[in-house]
Amino acid sequence: MLPTKKHRIALISVDGDPAAEIGQEEAGGQNVYVRQVGCALAQQGWQVDMFTRRSSREQAAIVQHGPLCRTIRLKAGPAAFIGRYDLFDHMPEFIAEFKAFQQQQGYHYPLIHTNYWLSSWVGMELKKQQPLIQLHTYHSLGVVKYSAISDIPAIGSKRLAVEKACLETVDRVVATSPQEQEHMRRLVSTQGQIEVIPCGTDVDKFGSIQRSAARQELGIAPDAKMVLYVGRFDRRKGIETLVRAIAKSSLRCSDNLQLVIGGGYRPGHSDGNERDRIAGIVAELGLEDCTTFPGRLDDSVLPLYYAAADVCVVPSHYEPFGLVAIEAMASRTPVVASDVGGLQFTVVPEVTGLLVPPKDEAAFADAIDRIVINPTWRDQLGEAGRQRVEIAFSWHSVASRLTQIYTHLLAQTMPSIESKAQVAA
Repeated sequence: MLPTKKHRIALISVDGDPAAEIGQEEAGGQNVYVRQVGCALAQQGWQVDMFTRRSSREQAAIVQHGPLCRTIRLKAGPAAFIGRYDLFDHMPEFIAEFKAFQQQQGYHYPLIHTNYWLSSWVGMELKKQQPLIQLHTYHSLGVVKYSAISDIPAIGSKRLAVEKACLETVDRVVATSPQEQEHMRRLVSTQGQIEVIPCGTDVDKFGSIQRSAARQELGIAPDAKMVLYVGRFDRRKGIETLVRAIAKSSLRCSDNLQLVIGGGYRPGHSDGNERDRIAGIVAELGLEDCTTFPGRLDDSVLPLYYAAADVCVVPSHYEPFGLVAIEAMASRTPVVASDVGGLQFTVVPEVTGLLVPPKDEAAFADAIDRIVINPTWRDQLGEAGRQRVEIAFSWHSVASRLTQIYTHLLAQTMPSIESKAQVAA
């Protein structure tokens, strides 16, 4: 039986298609977050429409995820892949398509939850044209990202201005960790209202299989020393650091070392080029015999890989949260991660894994060694990680927190929104 229906709401993720296959170029944590939040909110009775742009002629215009949750793809530029740096000029068309969809369907969204800075601009422009409540999740902050790179894109100044305006003007900003909230306050603006609500994970999908059974199903030796990376091929993800750390690790002398680098890529695109670069470093360091690239790990095999690993490494240069870390922890696999951003909140050092300085190959090597060569401690870290995820990081708990905020804001402003919407109609 479905729960009592609440208001129809819109989740807007222009550049992160909730119905996309995770692991494709620029398809990662944001896509997972929007889809899982949308589905969890629908389970609590909200009627959830998730809006993104259409990036292929073969894509369905509408994907139904459940009775109360669907992805709606709108036109915004050509129906082809467009990198995030080049999408902004197509946002006015996205707004026009969104408004046309509302008119065709004969209803108005009283609340929208935007994701990433492009969508925040869409939301703020919509709010100028129609009455609504806007919440926003950044997923990454330009000011943090640009501090770590030398080649700042031309769109960078626009992004920084939009992110500042968003924090200062929308009804609520959702930070996924205390660290992200601190960055917003220190680096973006002291104005605006922020709520800290962490990301979640599927506690039923991850953690339901034992390491031995997962290895048997994947054809991995019971005595293998398995180190796992899961994520996109992107220089900022720090895969090179992991590979060079393995070359420095004492595990390299082991006959049963297995480094698994999981993630989808498209030849000729930026992720494919990065995959080729990493493969070249693997060959240069003589690690080809112990390294595998299984490609995109979909939902049918991803839980198996997490469960099979001795340790999951998240070597990102920056992560506002880090979904991979909690997926691994939910699978009872300890995490070695960069001591940055939301990973400082997700991973509890010496309890669920270890944090080390980003880009520090020797520190990563030492941390990986400490866990892998001590199976008893490895298992203790894994169990503590599972307990932490069950308590703090389920999608149900995320949706419940969001429901409280949505309901509070709607109760405050709904009469005004309805009267303004009627006048506008």
